[in-house]
Amino acid sequence: MLAHLFDPVPAAIVIGGTLLATALRAGRADLRQTGVCLAALCRRRFDAERMRQDLVPLANDIRTDGVFRTPARNTGDRALDGAIKAMVDGHSATMLMMHHTAERKKRLGRAQRAAITLAQAADLAPVFGLAGTLISLAGLSGSGIARAMFLAAISQSVLATLYGLLLANILLAPLARAIERHAEREELVRQELIDWIAAQFAAVAPRLRRGTHAA
Repeated sequence: MLAHLFDPVPAAIVIGGTLLATALRAGRADLRQTGVCLAALCRRRFDAERMRQDLVPLANDIRTDGVFRTPARNTGDRALDGAIKAMVDGHSATMLMMHHTAERKKRLGRAQRAAITLAQAADLAPVFGLAGTLISLAGLSGSGIARAMFLAAISQSVLATLYGLLLANILLAPLARAIERHAEREELVRQELIDWIAAQFAAVAPRLRRGTHAA
């Protein structure tokens, strides 16, 4: 039964037309970023707990030696490592927060661009479904059409509309929302981790100030 629901002609019109129109609207940079975000959905989520375990030695160094003598430690996450280095080099949790905020804005911006690109594609898919329908029905304009050709044209027109609706609402729109949810979840766990790192600095900051006054 499902075999009757596939026809390569309307499928090519809907899928090919949607991809082409989306590429022309979005541009190369947004398409590339969309591919990156889609690939990220298939990878393991940001593991804040593992990162925290990797940073326990850093927290111990901060409590023992203070931020002035604590070396930065790499976790393998570029943004997180950059924020920690900014804190250690600047001797301030404010630098940690500033770097994190800047990187967070970039990450959310990239996710938004990808979601918008997929949302545009979702808007275009039904349009090309209608285009496929009209193209199929255009073949009925001649006289003396055989019954088989008539049924084939009607079938293609219905399938083209169906493909456009399914492509938009079953694939493209859900993927756009999935990218947004993925970004939101990652930012929540990243913020918790950053707050934890900042708390380690805050724990030694009063001691540093008392030592300065005593001197």
